[in-house]
Amino acid sequence: MKALSIKEIAAATGGRIVNEKDITIKNISTDSRKIDENTLFVPIVGERLDGHSFIRQAVGDGAAAFISQKEIDTDSVYVLVDDTTKALGNIAAYYRSLFDIPVVAVTGSTGKTTTKDMIAAVLSVRYNTIKTMGNFNNHIGLPLTVFNIDESTEAAVLEMGMNHFGEISYLGRIAKPQTAVITNVGVSHIEHLGSREGILKAKCEIFESLSPDGVKILCGDCDMLSKLRDKEPSAYFYGLGAENDMYAEDIRFLSLDRTEFSVVADGEKITVRMNASGEHMIKNALAAAAVGKRLGLGLDEIKKGIESFVPADKRMNVIKTEKYTIINDTYNANPQSVKAGLDVLAKIQGRKAAILGEMLELGKDSSEYHKDVGRYAAKLGIDVICAIGNKNVMDLALAATFEGAKKVFYYETKEEFFANVKKILKRGDTVLIKASRGARFEEITEGLVKKN
Repeated sequence: MKALSIKEIAAATGGRIVNEKDITIKNISTDSRKIDENTLFVPIVGERLDGHSFIRQAVGDGAAAFISQKEIDTDSVYVLVDDTTKALGNIAAYYRSLFDIPVVAVTGSTGKTTTKDMIAAVLSVRYNTIKTMGNFNNHIGLPLTVFNIDESTEAAVLEMGMNHFGEISYLGRIAKPQTAVITNVGVSHIEHLGSREGILKAKCEIFESLSPDGVKILCGDCDMLSKLRDKEPSAYFYGLGAENDMYAEDIRFLSLDRTEFSVVADGEKITVRMNASGEHMIKNALAAAAVGKRLGLGLDEIKKGIESFVPADKRMNVIKTEKYTIINDTYNANPQSVKAGLDVLAKIQGRKAAILGEMLELGKDSSEYHKDVGRYAAKLGIDVICAIGNKNVMDLALAATFEGAKKVFYYETKEEFFANVKKILKRGDTVLIKASRGARFEEITEGLVKKN
């Protein structure tokens, strides 16, 4: 992090310095356990915890100063503000303005984390690139990611998550991107946004903060985003179809974790081998290729970047055990991503099993979305469908049965599943494990590996 003075912090937040001294800030933390010399501690007021309770601990551990929305009886330097969370964002927005580098913002209902990682892999071929780590994609995480920019940074790729209107606008004002990527518009968070049209509107908030010559990169295969072809004539579209500015052809699925395809754009073509499988992963790679091309990289550099990509933990990770081949895709789930995982599973040889759990934040039609996934799995001919969870998941199992699936199991708890696992799975099975993060289905992956 580039050093900031306490006066710069106060100016950025509109706050008042208390016990003013000449202090230099070289690190900003919202975690009182991560304090070192020259750290500014920012206490966040959350639903369960108020970070102000940890101010004394942070100061005791060496924090140079802190932010507070309460007056504190202390000799330490602090900046008094109206709202510490907003102050964090304001500091990040000011800090971002100190750097003249290309910033790529990525959002979408599914695939944004993988797309972000692929874009970073491509840009890293030429530029010293930072990216959002883990799930630091909200009003707390994005500012903290921005603070990782320093004098050596040549490009940044920032993921933006949301579940309400206005959140992408807020993040965009901090990130100030020159390139905006929207991977797709599905039904994630539809309970808060009302409809897919509402989700599209919320995702398009990403355009508000683009520079005047900014680039909009959109998935042309998404029915909602394709509606923007006339409204956004300068947008650059990618996808599997040849009607896009950049598209894929000659697709060959080599294995569960290897795919070969050709990237075609502007009369050029190059063949790449990606360390992942599925058409959804190809689209993510095309988004990365589109960003690379718009930022001046050649197809050879783009190929090198895509081929260096390795999927993040719990995202279509292939685990081979003595008994099973496991596709661990337990980081999160929605109807689009579950169907994409099932598509990959359906292409493999041998007996195929899908262990599926609840998809959260789908609103009043949640049961119907679960039923649709159950029917989809049955139509693909998945040999074993095992649903674990609440009534929505039971509806998934019933829909799969009514659609003609022969081996369908339903259990309310993971404990029941493991008590019956021997009659569900067989040696040699390929097993997809998929559910929303809140279902903690990584416990199923861990259990199958241990019981192997």
